[in-house]
Amino acid sequence: MPEPVRPPYSLVLGSTSRYRRELLARLGLPFDVAAPDVDETPLPGEAPRALALRLAQAKARAVAAQHPQAVVIGSDQVADLAGQPLGKPGTHERATAQLRQMRGRTVVFQTAVAVVCQATGFAQVDIAPVEVRFRDLDDAEIERYLQAETPYDCAGSAKSEGLGISLLDAIVSDDPTALVGLPLIRTCRMLRAAGLVLP
Repeated sequence: MPEPVRPPYSLVLGSTSRYRRELLARLGLPFDVAAPDVDETPLPGEAPRALALRLAQAKARAVAAQHPQAVVIGSDQVADLAGQPLGKPGTHERATAQLRQMRGRTVVFQTAVAVVCQATGFAQVDIAPVEVRFRDLDDAEIERYLQAETPYDCAGSAKSEGLGISLLDAIVSDDPTALVGLPLIRTCRMLRAAGLVLP
């Protein structure tokens, strides 16, 4: 069991996502935020699960290189539709296309988290898959939803913590915050392993 992390070790979230920032704030730990400089392009033939794991580690390591005395969290989420990765749509047109693809189907949101501390040599990564079953949405429902919520910065175009919940039939997960963007149960487990004291 590692000794609890003390200053100068700080906690850094290697993500600019406001959703991850809000989730991490629930733990009551002081933390800084840093943007990871990572190319998120999938490798040829890379499965969604492998992509999420690789990017979470790459983000944590990229930020840890700039903050070697910190415990760094990196995370990534990829929507997995029958092996096809769906990222952040970015535009109304792409969000419409994604939701049309997913209607009446089950999508697995692969949310990976990595915790790295260069100073101590600590490194762990884990993934929390979340099965989401979408209703058989018609085009009018999709359009009303996108006009109301504009979820263009969310993998799979559906914000379950908001109006996106109305698009769904079921959610199956052992780490419920994973769908929002950061699996807190796994994150807490890894932060304890790194030496942080929780709660």
